Amino acid sequence: MDGLNFDLTEIPLRTVNNFLHKEAPGQGVKKVTIANPDGAHNIAVGLDFAVEIEVVGHAGYYAGGMNKLASITVTGSAGTGVAENMMSGRVHVKGFASNGAGASMHGGLLVIDGDAGLRCGISLKGGDIVVGGSVGSFSAFMAQAGRMVICGDAGDALGDSLYEAVLYVKGKIKSLGADAQIEPMSEVDLKTVKDLLAAAGTAFTGHDPKDFKRVASARGLYHWNADANQEY
Repeated sequence: MDGLNFDLTEIPLRTVNNFLHKEAPGQGVKKVTIANPDGAHNIAVGLDFAVEIEVVGHAGYYAGGMNKLASITVTGSAGTGVAENMMSGRVHVKGFASNGAGASMHGGLLVIDGDAGLRCGISLKGGDIVVGGSVGSFSAFMAQAGRMVICGDAGDALGDSLYEAVLYVKGKIKSLGADAQIEPMSEVDLKTVKDLLAAAGTAFTGHDPKDFKRVASARGLYHWNADANQEY
């Protein structure tokens, strides 16, 4: 079943989400368009089947949260926590994203064409985030795994308390967080950035991977050091 359309000025979001959870998987639904979201929260959350969702307009908090397998596009901007705890699939925000974009992601790909707010990729546990603009302070805080490509600038304390996640930044970094350091780009890194930019879409392919810096953990926080006297 293709081409289902829901207008949130006529149908409650709860009804739409209930349909996506309980009925759509068994009916072979391939694409759903959600019109007039008007900043509604929790649009298309917790999906666990392969479906294409287009949100025409701006989304509120947690759009595409806990996503599994679905491909979700927001043609406007998204509020706090877009793609939070995503397991797999793809979420694409064609505008800007507010705080906590991609928080606790385990897998999948989050693409943000514009800027992202504070704490983008916080507690990242896997998956990939590609940001066309800049990210706010404390982005990738305690990022445990996964990769982030930032085509603009990064705010204060980027990558604070990083673990195994790797960040690639094209623009200026206001400051690095505790235990984060800039490392040389290898051939593997250049290919990684190239592949992630290509996966993000044609709007990103004009960036040269050689212009990016690699940020990773210095591993100084991996083990408790009693002699550090709380100074790292």
